[in-house]
Amino acid sequence: MKSLNASSKKDVPSARERLLLTAHRLFYQDGIRATGIDKIILEAQVTKVTFYRHFPSKNDLIRAYLEYRHEHWLTWFSDSLTRHGGNLTALVPVLAEWFEQEDFRGCAFINSLSELGSEHPDIVEITRRHKHDMIDVVKRLLLKPSKQEQLAEVIGLIVDGAIVRAQYERDPCNTLQSVQNAVEKLL
Repeated sequence: MKSLNASSKKDVPSARERLLLTAHRLFYQDGIRATGIDKIILEAQVTKVTFYRHFPSKNDLIRAYLEYRHEHWLTWFSDSLTRHGGNLTALVPVLAEWFEQEDFRGCAFINSLSELGSEHPDIVEITRRHKHDMIDVVKRLLLKPSKQEQLAEVIGLIVDGAIVRAQYERDPCNTLQSVQNAVEKLL
């Protein structure tokens, strides 16, 4: 899988794109609190004036980062599920693909919520929307329409648990096997 941190748009990104891509990489890699604006400005090779012209505050940049991550991650997730068969059995290989990435550091939304959620209700709302949209993607994989909503919710919880567990396990194989077993039992 192509890293979610890579840009594929243009050869020379605009200052705003450089700021967003740099923030995306650093926020995901190091955490939001640990990443200062000065570091983002330095690595994006822009001035403070340019930064504040595009993002009047760090909070504006955080929201833009999460919106960017939401769009790109859901596109990747949906496309990967289709590429791996377009049904629920695709879930484990898709998660394996993500967990095995060198830059895997869990769910950007769970991480952001853990760091800032109580202080920033907008992050709670962005996370809620992200998880809802992820469950909608899972729902489309299910065959029995009458049970789609409940089953997709349970699978969403399994995925979130697997993401957290994959962060602290040395080998994601155990986590992926647990996901496989849980999905088989649900079906």
